[in-house]
Amino acid sequence: MPRRVSLPAADDLFRPGPGGTGPQAQKAARAVASVPDPEPVVEAGAVAVEEQAAAGRKPSGRVRHDEKMTVYVTSDELLDLEHARLSLRRHQGLAVDRGRLVREAIALALADLEERGEDSDLVQRLRGA
Repeated sequence: MPRRVSLPAADDLFRPGPGGTGPQAQKAARAVASVPDPEPVVEAGAVAVEEQAAAGRKPSGRVRHDEKMTVYVTSDELLDLEHARLSLRRHQGLAVDRGRLVREAIALALADLEERGEDSDLVQRLRGA
């Protein structure tokens, strides 16, 4: 005789329960954590105006990126990056993904190098000062 089975609500499927720290729960948590936060879409005209008004380098922002670069980081550096991302979200209300955060940091470092040259923070850090 067929037996009826009730399924849990969708929210309950992802809620950790007893034994919620096993390999399957960890895999699910990693999958959820790897989904980037949505970024607001900015109209192309607004981006052009911002680029003209601002001096120095600007990161590419939310556009299609055709080039790829792999950077290896330590687990502590990755945790620091994720902490910064979550802090920006919590304290400044900025939902950005790790890629955008890295592109912004690169743009800041390159603009500082271009503006200050020998005295830039990047040169000083690379020299170990």
